[in-house]
Amino acid sequence: MDISAVRGNRLHDSSGTRSCKERPAHATRQTLNLHVPFRIEKRGGRKAIIPPQDDTTTTPSAPEDNQTIIKGLGRAFRWKRVLDSGEFQTLKELAAHENISPSYMTRVMRLTLLAPDIVEDILNNRAHDLTLSDLLNPFALDWAKQRHDFAL
Repeated sequence: MDISAVRGNRLHDSSGTRSCKERPAHATRQTLNLHVPFRIEKRGGRKAIIPPQDDTTTTPSAPEDNQTIIKGLGRAFRWKRVLDSGEFQTLKELAAHENISPSYMTRVMRLTLLAPDIVEDILNNRAHDLTLSDLLNPFALDWAKQRHDFAL
């Protein structure tokens, strides 16, 4: 087969049909290796890329790091509103409707008992050390004790 022209990424022979051969050897590719120092941490149940400490760039203050906690808070307050409205008579009925275990729903609904300033800190991404699993464990009902226990 006589190769007479190169068009795009394919070679064409003199009859105009395409050949499956690659580009000629003179069309070389170069590899560039780039080293970007960072570390990966779990924040709010998600992995976050953390830049080096000497990096002067700022990280976004959006609550991406706390999305899991925020989602849990949203569910807790929504479930509380649904129960308060009388749409469901018991937590067990609501859990069955939501297709989750009543035990998990009870633990998530406990988030409605958090101190308002702790909820505000979570929503404003100022509670970096908290995770949803920390908040699903039993905690004190006293707001001052919560602030102390969660170190906020």
